Amino acid sequence: MGGASVSAALSDAEIRALIEEPKLLPPNYRSRLHLRHKRGRNERHLDVTGQDGGEYRIIATQSVTNPLSFSVILVCRMRGSNRLFRLRRYNGKSHQHTNRIEGRTFYDCHIHMATERYQRLGMREDSYAEVTDRFADLDSALNCLVGDCMFQMPTNGIMSLFGEGQ
Repeated sequence: MGGASVSAALSDAEIRALIEEPKLLPPNYRSRLHLRHKRGRNERHLDVTGQDGGEYRIIATQSVTNPLSFSVILVCRMRGSNRLFRLRRYNGKSHQHTNRIEGRTFYDCHIHMATERYQRLGMREDSYAEVTDRFADLDSALNCLVGDCMFQMPTNGIMSLFGEGQ
């Protein structure tokens, strides 16, 4: 485990407020998240603004060789800086994960969640994870992230400025 206690970048209440901030998806969000090859992985991201001005990014990655090695990640840009803070990470069943504080290890699809207590021990903000059976592939993981993190679907079929449809 980490050494001495350090200050957390965000408290649990601040993390919860960011997750709960409504975020409007553009009408073409699925096509904009179509994966492209990048350094042995397929990867894509989409920037989204929250109702209260928060800056968010959805990042989707998947291994070229192992379809179970994927992540769908929600990050926010910390106000006043360029630092990206991982709020949630939906990972496939491709590796073992251990929650170091609890000492629990598993090998399943899982959801990483930013926590104040892991930050205080000097670990990555999203080191804690929970097993889930709510998704089994990249597409269903994206659906879970959209549903869990207060994303709002486009309300009409208006095309974007670039003429892309959903």
